Amino acid sequence: MVKMVKKGLQLKRELGLVSAVSLVAGTMIGSGIFMSPQFVLSSIGSPGASLIIWAMSGLVAMLGALSYAELGTIIKESGGDFIYILRIYGQLPAFFVAFTFLLVVKPASIAAISLSFAEYAVAPFYQDCSSPQLIVKCTAVSAILTVAIANILNIRLTMRIQVVFFVAKLFALMVIVIGGIVIIAQGNVAVQQNGFHGTNVGVSSIGMAFYQGLWSFAGWYNLNYVTEELKRPEVNLPRAVMIAIPMVTLLYLLVNVSYLAAMTPRELMSSSAVAVTWGNKVLGSWGWVMSIAAALSAFGSLNGTFFSGGRVCFVAAREGHMPDILAMAHVNRLTPSPALIFTTAISLLVLIPGDFQSIVNFFSFTAWFFYAITLSGLLYLKIKKPELPRPYKVPIVIPILVLLAAIFLVLAPVIDNPAIEYLYVTLFILSSVLVYVPFIHYKICPGLLEKLTVFLQLFLEVAPADKNI
Repeated sequence: MVKMVKKGLQLKRELGLVSAVSLVAGTMIGSGIFMSPQFVLSSIGSPGASLIIWAMSGLVAMLGALSYAELGTIIKESGGDFIYILRIYGQLPAFFVAFTFLLVVKPASIAAISLSFAEYAVAPFYQDCSSPQLIVKCTAVSAILTVAIANILNIRLTMRIQVVFFVAKLFALMVIVIGGIVIIAQGNVAVQQNGFHGTNVGVSSIGMAFYQGLWSFAGWYNLNYVTEELKRPEVNLPRAVMIAIPMVTLLYLLVNVSYLAAMTPRELMSSSAVAVTWGNKVLGSWGWVMSIAAALSAFGSLNGTFFSGGRVCFVAAREGHMPDILAMAHVNRLTPSPALIFTTAISLLVLIPGDFQSIVNFFSFTAWFFYAITLSGLLYLKIKKPELPRPYKVPIVIPILVLLAAIFLVLAPVIDNPAIEYLYVTLFILSSVLVYVPFIHYKICPGLLEKLTVFLQLFLEVAPADKNI
């Protein structure tokens, strides 16, 4: 939420500890836990190893979030990776982040979650066959537009949606957990053989399994994108992640145990919607309830991802890395509507060609590359600038471990199974120099763009917004 001050619009600190926990956990619990388990299992090959992947994914997310919490208390600005790399490494590396995050990473995340929502929303209507892709994608488009409109109209409405859907997804997961407990108590466990039989130990297999597992924890960094809207960030930022991530990790492990208790590995891997398959086997005629619950859960995650993703565009524009119009907020509704409209448009473009698995792999590869750069920046500040005030500190071994994990996630698939797509990603990131040099470094601004900015400012009723640090 924002308030009017004499010098312009300014972000207002509205998020307390409860809201912060809801934003982190509510974004993490969404599409991944309902869509990724079959991909994790198919990549790693055995139920026992898949549970280890889930536990290790939670640990990496936890350590990463604690490292980002220290960065968030040193650099108390919104924008996450972009603003940290800008302040530590400078303009060009930060533009690489803005260019890639705004055109690929954030839109791909939004598109993937919307596809997950759509799969579950239409599943009850196609119980005996796979859902038509056209119907799924049209439903996903509808979800993105609905969330976009809510975010553009009112920030309070956005946060209320987040809390309501957070409660709904907790209820859905608890139903699965309790169902698993009942199955195990009755002794009707589907997995009878050695839990680690058939484990794939290849570097690429482990890396791809981690990609899918960590996708379900996407959102551990969300508070760093909205630091300027968080009350007492030096206290609430580390507290929120220490509450949210262990809770989510425990729930994920219990849910996966329930899946494996009800379904054989073959059944799980062949399912396009795991929660629905589980519901049909365990709840019988009430199995459709799980489809609705999973869809609501994914929708809540979509809302949280969109809320934080729009802030990256907003902050990048405020720092001069995107057109000025994207750094403005609506004068009455007090929302960064131009940035949100831009994020919506790019997300819809990404949605058209992609399927869920390819989007996740692409998102993870590019995202973890920049997470590694951000973590190396934290190590630089710890070693070279220990005098900087930092209300919250983590032992230096923690960012080192997460940095090693990030490097593994970036390099492992490339080394073990080279693919032309990784070259395309690298060329795409480097191509941003062609935009940076004329428009950011030399600040060449076509007269047409200035006229367009003035027109859009009047048409959208927006004005520049200032920092709140």
